[in-house]
Amino acid sequence: MATDTGGRFDGDELRTGLGLDDPRRLARGAAGIVGFVAVWHLVSLTQPAYVLPSPAAVGGSFAEELSSGTMTTALWSSVRHWVPGTIVGTGLGVAAGVAFSWSGLLDDVTAPLVRTLRPVPPLALIGFAIAWFGINDAGAAFIIAVGAFWINFYASYGAVEGVSEDLLDVGRTLGVGGDLDMVRSIVLPASLPGILTGVRTGLGRCWMLVVASEIFGVPGVGREILRASNNLLVDTVIAYILVLSLMYLLVDVAFRAVQRRVLVWRA
Repeated sequence: MATDTGGRFDGDELRTGLGLDDPRRLARGAAGIVGFVAVWHLVSLTQPAYVLPSPAAVGGSFAEELSSGTMTTALWSSVRHWVPGTIVGTGLGVAAGVAFSWSGLLDDVTAPLVRTLRPVPPLALIGFAIAWFGINDAGAAFIIAVGAFWINFYASYGAVEGVSEDLLDVGRTLGVGGDLDMVRSIVLPASLPGILTGVRTGLGRCWMLVVASEIFGVPGVGREILRASNNLLVDTVIAYILVLSLMYLLVDVAFRAVQRRVLVWRA
């Protein structure tokens, strides 16, 4: 008789996601959240409000920022940075990763440049963002795009590199000829799970970069967090952090639904 041990595998199926279709997992998740909030409340009783505000204080700040319109305005500004930055960085990263991994010539030519630029954090490029785009939405989107690019570049590069040579031989046997046909018919389908994993990782990473991309004065959630931090309004800081977490959660759930449909052939 099958038993539920709480592990990641239930029978032959890998269990991932939020478990919205599984009442037991929903109950466990809810219990974890309640337990976390309870511990947070107890610890906050021993600390000043500027060190660790209580959950109730954070909830009050959340409601106040939301009702005043400040939170929705900041969130909309951040979305305007996140969307174009994520789309451009993801598209370029996937395209470059696939091309450089498949083409030995491109890989050899660009390898020194890639290894030189990769360690540079997006935050270090704020000066370039200001000089090239100014203190505006485009500058913030540039910072986000740089972060998205490298995550998707290496995920796509590794996914293509991991395609089995036996699979390529099968393609050649079936008459697939030329690099473009091979990439389109064999390489991309085989590497798609790895590429989509990189895209999913990048979506979350880009929400983290929203804060970094706005610290030089661009309106958004990041600037509100910086403003609240400078005034020791820790409850407001946590409220905006929760906003970023909720946005990531919504995007991740939506992307996982798309990912399941795209990779339905793996079921």
